[in-house]
Amino acid sequence: MAEERRDLYEVLGVSKGASDDEIKKAYRKLVKKYHPDLNPGDKSAEEAMKEVNAAYEILSDPEKKARYDQFGHAGIDPTYGAGQQGGFSGFDAGDIDLGDIFGSFFGGGFGGFGGSAYGQTRTRSGPQRGRDVEINIELSFEEAVFGCEKTISLNRSEVCPDCGGTGAKKGTQPETCPVCHGTGQVRTTQRTAFGVFQSAGPCAHCHGTGKIIKEPCASCGGTGQIKKKRRITVKVPAGIDNGQTITLRGQGHAGKAGGESGDLYVTVSVRPHKLFKRSGQDVMLEMPVSFSQAALGATLTVPTVDGKVQYNMPEGTQNGTVFRLKGSGIPKLGGKGRGDQYVKVNIEVPRNLTREQKDILRKFEEVVDDEHYEEKKGFFAKVKDLFNK
Repeated sequence: MAEERRDLYEVLGVSKGASDDEIKKAYRKLVKKYHPDLNPGDKSAEEAMKEVNAAYEILSDPEKKARYDQFGHAGIDPTYGAGQQGGFSGFDAGDIDLGDIFGSFFGGGFGGFGGSAYGQTRTRSGPQRGRDVEINIELSFEEAVFGCEKTISLNRSEVCPDCGGTGAKKGTQPETCPVCHGTGQVRTTQRTAFGVFQSAGPCAHCHGTGKIIKEPCASCGGTGQIKKKRRITVKVPAGIDNGQTITLRGQGHAGKAGGESGDLYVTVSVRPHKLFKRSGQDVMLEMPVSFSQAALGATLTVPTVDGKVQYNMPEGTQNGTVFRLKGSGIPKLGGKGRGDQYVKVNIEVPRNLTREQKDILRKFEEVVDDEHYEEKKGFFAKVKDLFNK
């Protein structure tokens, strides 16, 4: 009695009305799950892969799919995958590199396996660059403007001084791995539903290093590196801004097998200032003045990042007027020159006046007519034109 075969749509986990894209997507997902190279020695995965291939071969072909939809398994020629146990009749593809297969399916990469295609795992036997270190420091507004030096502490990996980074006991040397002959990789050949495949992976004997350490260094335990706490002085350039990063080459973790050290990235955070605001290389300041100062003019004492300076404000200065102090801004990072400082005048109206002060202001209003108020005069002229139409 023939064994009952599973529905092909059920095998791929899609509905009968699934589109071509849905079928292809489901197939790719199952390939990643059941492929024998990802499940070495797992017979159930190999059988599942055969069944998945059989289902996809039929459902991806419009003519075969139509016959299957109409007649079921009976409508499919056995040579196209409806053989024993609903499996795949198989084929002999010869000596095929798995990277070529998955390169065509998945655009030159598969899963999380390095290289341009699966099977091209990157060896660890050569020099490896050390990891980078990232750290944040906080600066005052003035420190960012004029630059400073900051001392930071960090823990980093360094080359073991006792073994020089080899990981072997002093007086000894690592030996070449007899399994991979120093390459850090081994190639395996496996017969699967696709045919015979070759793939490369890290050597299990030397863990991909290509070296065997028989007598490990006591100081580093055979790793070739030790942890050290270091204090490093960072020169912060004048004009640096919030969120910018200083790079110190070679101050990160040490590399392995002679690889260069990583870098140290120092990102700055600048605390806000009580008076000044920054806009690129310029400094912005809002300064209150009295009504009489604005009307009569005055010599103002203006704070800048360099200290106090004198500025002669002309008479009749209006509220919101902005004047510039050239060259009183922030140094240009890595270049010459400085930005400017812009001072916005805010005329403050006095409060809590005495009776005498109010009387003086009333007398002032009596002797000053609209001709002295340009904006007021212009406003009422427009109102008059509006209502005389």
